[in-house]
Amino acid sequence: MSLDFERARFNMIEQQVRPWEVLDQRVLGVLRDVRREDFVPPRHRRLAFADVELPIGHGESMMKPIVEGRMLQALAVEPTDTVLEIGTGSGFVTACLARLGCEVWSVEQHADLAEAARQRLKAAGLTNVSVEVAEAVRGFDPGRRFDVIAVTGAVHRIPPRFLDWLDVGGRLFVVRGASPVQEAVLVTRLGADRVIEDSLFETHLRYLAHAEPPRAFAL
Repeated sequence: MSLDFERARFNMIEQQVRPWEVLDQRVLGVLRDVRREDFVPPRHRRLAFADVELPIGHGESMMKPIVEGRMLQALAVEPTDTVLEIGTGSGFVTACLARLGCEVWSVEQHADLAEAARQRLKAAGLTNVSVEVAEAVRGFDPGRRFDVIAVTGAVHRIPPRFLDWLDVGGRLFVVRGASPVQEAVLVTRLGADRVIEDSLFETHLRYLAHAEPPRAFAL
């Protein structure tokens, strides 16, 4: 194991993630334990801990470590929780969710990214994860509800179907709004017909397919 990677991991946590108000010890622990450098494309391995989004193909990218940390902290994943992740990407957040929760079902629309993530998750020894190839906004239906839903791409508006997949007491993290200034929110289902939203911070993510703002027509 490279000493440089270990120092970079330590610096990522202590100089980026923790100062951004990520103080949950379980979250900080999983960011220490999951080898982020194993989940980035080889050409970007030296940038695995930088405060930047890293491209992974198809115009997609890994979130910044600070956003990953804030998301994991907001979701407060318990060891008994079932988790749906919308947007597997590299598989790094998937691995963190699998370490924190009981079961993770992750959805990725690009078959090659899904397969690469499966291989990385297998190499990491994680057996409580399944990765499915599907487009979540229009083409996917899990047929069940989850305690936690983590959406790793932005939406203009939260699709109602995402809320339908959330169990009572469950939490959903999503970034919504119009680029370039978007809002990270935590949605909690309090009852069959009642949800509350908490605004967390401003950030920017690429939109999920079919979740972009409607086009404005000019005459």
